[in-house]
Amino acid sequence: MEATKVGMREFRAGMAEFIASNAPVAVTRHGQTVGYFIPTQGQDEADIASLKKASKTLDRLLAAKNIDVNAVVAEFKTARKRASTAK
Repeated sequence: MEATKVGMREFRAGMAEFIASNAPVAVTRHGQTVGYFIPTQGQDEADIASLKKASKTLDRLLAAKNIDVNAVVAEFKTARKRASTAK
């Protein structure tokens, strides 16, 4: 599903409609996408159940490989910090 592109002002003005919709919105500023709004209401129980199942599978995989979640998070933060200072 492709996101509808709208400008920042249009997004603010039509926020109620975008929230009521179930289509994603790409918010732009000066023609460049600066973020996405993905409404979550209407997410049926099957979607939530799928996300929970995926989460449990990830937990099992991390445990099987003896991977420390906190170490992964720390590594991600370090990489993100390096990337932001490189800009």
